[in-house]
Amino acid sequence: MSEIIRVKIADLAVLKGDGLLITVGLGSCIGVAVYDTAAKVAGLAHILLADSTNFKAGDNPAKFADTAIPLLIDQMARLGARNGRLTAKMAGGSQLFSFENSVISVGEKNIQMTRQTLSRLKIPLLGEDVGGNCGRTMRVYVSEGRVTVTMVGSEERQI
Repeated sequence: MSEIIRVKIADLAVLKGDGLLITVGLGSCIGVAVYDTAAKVAGLAHILLADSTNFKAGDNPAKFADTAIPLLIDQMARLGARNGRLTAKMAGGSQLFSFENSVISVGEKNIQMTRQTLSRLKIPLLGEDVGGNCGRTMRVYVSEGRVTVTMVGSEERQI
């Protein structure tokens, strides 16, 4: 494997050809992986919050589902990815803290907005590992488009 890129919270990265994109600590956050099989271009975003509209315009667009996914697609397009060939997978959206007593938890809001944004952009969501109350690590193996998820105390599984 040629390159390993670690995607931090409220960040994203794209890679073409060979390598690994990895993000750790997906609690209520969402990891969304987008892939173009023909171009062998992958992108991974570590989304912190669902909706950018309640925050000031200068905030980091990679932080929010509604702005991170379009930004990820734009960066992937620079490496040869095309809209009609994109597919997505996502992981995360846990409810880690029992004091989250709103009607919908932060994790659930993140899941819903990620699904809505992918749908709006006409990107099929082919797999997911979301919800629950455990953190996750997500890996994207770029050359093959394989996405895996690991939770503490469990084996790595493909989504």
